[in-house]
Amino acid sequence: MPDWLTSVLFGIIEGITEFLPISSTGHLLIPQQLGWLEKQSDVFNIAIQSGAVIAVLFNFTERVKQLLFQWHKPEPRGYLAKLLVSFCITGFGGVLIDKLGFELPENVLPVALALLVGGVLFILVENRLVNSSELSNVTWSIAIAIGFGQLLAAVFPGASRSGSTILIALLMGLRRVPAIEFTFLLGVPTLLAAGAYKVLQALNSSEGISEDWGQLALATLISSVTAFFSVKWLLRYIESNTFVLFGWYRIAIGLILLVITFM
Repeated sequence: MPDWLTSVLFGIIEGITEFLPISSTGHLLIPQQLGWLEKQSDVFNIAIQSGAVIAVLFNFTERVKQLLFQWHKPEPRGYLAKLLVSFCITGFGGVLIDKLGFELPENVLPVALALLVGGVLFILVENRLVNSSELSNVTWSIAIAIGFGQLLAAVFPGASRSGSTILIALLMGLRRVPAIEFTFLLGVPTLLAAGAYKVLQALNSSEGISEDWGQLALATLISSVTAFFSVKWLLRYIESNTFVLFGWYRIAIGLILLVITFM
């Protein structure tokens, strides 16, 4: 398969799955570990996320403008402060996890289990919380919990960063749309910082970086465009639907991967 086509496919996978609660890392690892697509470096897998997260800004333009130009007002300032605290919790925790030597798994079993468990939790939580979420604003306790929740995806690929944080927000009474908005906006600095950290780490290593920057740029561009439409679709879908569909999808993919693993 030509390199450019591989990059396009990875960009599409990343763009579609980054903000849907089905785990982008898991979906990037699956075709690599099963030999369907050429295996990529951790730098590639993390760096192409930057394109996807930038696309988020164009789906929440009103909130972004508010945070940029009205940050001195109480409500935007409070929202920005909560984003900052959540980001700091994830940032410090992520560095600690990296220092402990955590690496992405070499087989799909952990990804399958995380997808399966997350899918069951989504169905249970949604069935329990039907029309019971009352909060339309992110509280400090929710912001702190979401900061720690992001670390679950770092430790358990397949858990999904957006999936873990949305589940936590729903359990704490936050409505779906504000939960999506906060967790998605939080993903912008989180994933950009993770990508920059990984690139700098590789640059400072004795081996350096041997990436094809042209292919990486192509995958990043494709992920950005795809993510824009993926997020726009999700925001419309969730206005009149729950996350149950994603729960069943995660269960189906998890079971298929378990069958493939033990065949």
